[in-house]
Amino acid sequence: MYICFVEYHIAPESEALYRSWIADKPGNGEAFKLYEGTDQPLLFVEVWEAASEQEALDIKKERCGERSSWHAMSQWVPGGSPKVHAWTFKPISGPSVPE
Repeated sequence: MYICFVEYHIAPESEALYRSWIADKPGNGEAFKLYEGTDQPLLFVEVWEAASEQEALDIKKERCGERSSWHAMSQWVPGGSPKVHAWTFKPISGPSVPE
């Protein structure tokens, strides 16, 4: 399994708008989890599970695309869409992984 990891901070004055918006956003059976920082309130991390590297890259492209319905939330991020960070991760296995 691969993941797409998306991280951003929401402006305090936009918190209610963001929380209302995000409550309706995930779904359609997608493997999506949302986390909020305990040490840094309003710092959010999205974890999207993907079956392959290409699927993770496709999620990243859709999640960060200017034409995506997800782009709307960048208005609540101080600094806008350049401050929405996304990465893909692959699993590590085998003898090189310390136990």
